[in-house]
Amino acid sequence: MMGPLLPDDSATVLSAHGIEKKFPRPGRPALSILTGVDLDLAAGEMLAITGTSGIGKTTLLQILGTLDRPDSGTINCRGENILDKDDREMSIFRNRTIGFVFQFHHLLPEFTALENVLIPGLIGRSPHSDLRRDAMEMIDRVGLADRTGHKVGELSGGEQQRIALARALIMKPLLLLADEPTGNLDPDTGEKVFELIGGLNQEMGLSTIMVTHNLNLTAAMDRCLKLEDGRLQPIPNP
Repeated sequence: MMGPLLPDDSATVLSAHGIEKKFPRPGRPALSILTGVDLDLAAGEMLAITGTSGIGKTTLLQILGTLDRPDSGTINCRGENILDKDDREMSIFRNRTIGFVFQFHHLLPEFTALENVLIPGLIGRSPHSDLRRDAMEMIDRVGLADRTGHKVGELSGGEQQRIALARALIMKPLLLLADEPTGNLDPDTGEKVFELIGGLNQEMGLSTIMVTHNLNLTAAMDRCLKLEDGRLQPIPNP
């Protein structure tokens, strides 16, 4: 069995071992998507996960982010097996510890940029005065301080993704999980969003896992793994 996919001299922030996931199929054997994934993420690391379409990358990211549960395996964050938590405890953990960015921004169109960024804090019941200040600061960090009052439809694609990033980071999470965050953007805009993620990863002390097909992005990450046959394999950066 392959050992932990982690540089020896790094502190582990997230550790997943033996992750398995199957999906039932009526009248046929269940489809095995993940067959024993092992993954260790270092503090401050930017890790890329790649692989062919439909191989299970998004499923893995959802499990690591506690949006779904595996059929078996363990996920430890700062020494705690988070799969031992019940759904309510898991929701609180997710709100406070993990930020998500997806290929499509999933912003609420009836709300302004500021209101969208406030949502995780309102769910987490943060003090509203502090939350508004933090949201304004985060929007400024992504370079959109002059767009706080604009509705989603008044923002460009790149601006929408920047606001989605600000929303993901408003709770100052330990982990950022990004699923093809530049996949819906033109190359130049996508590169700028990626550079912003990299800068904030370093500035905020994040650890980031990014699913991407973009070889230019994987080359710029600290480490790259390929999901193949239900398991992760290390691949060298170019």
